[in-house]
Amino acid sequence: MELDDEVCLCFHVSKRKVVNYIRVEKPSRPGQLSECFGAGTGCGWCRTYLRRLFDQRNEPMAEEASEPTRQDYALGRTHYVREGKGTPPPGATPIDEPS
Repeated sequence: MELDDEVCLCFHVSKRKVVNYIRVEKPSRPGQLSECFGAGTGCGWCRTYLRRLFDQRNEPMAEEASEPTRQDYALGRTHYVREGKGTPPPGATPIDEPS
């Protein structure tokens, strides 16, 4: 994932916004990332990735290990939503259509 890729596809929050929020606001727990433009409060898909970004604030070099591509990340959300695990709000980035 690149810095300008959306992490929260429901509220269009980029990785850059989250990383900067963590750097500037220094949240004490992952749930506080919801204060960053609502990240993590839609379908819930991005919460695992948000927690990873939160945990990396102390270990920034671990970031490169297993970064998903933008396409893999979006496809994972598609599967997550289709399995009934979350519902994107109106205006969210649409889930990928079946190929």
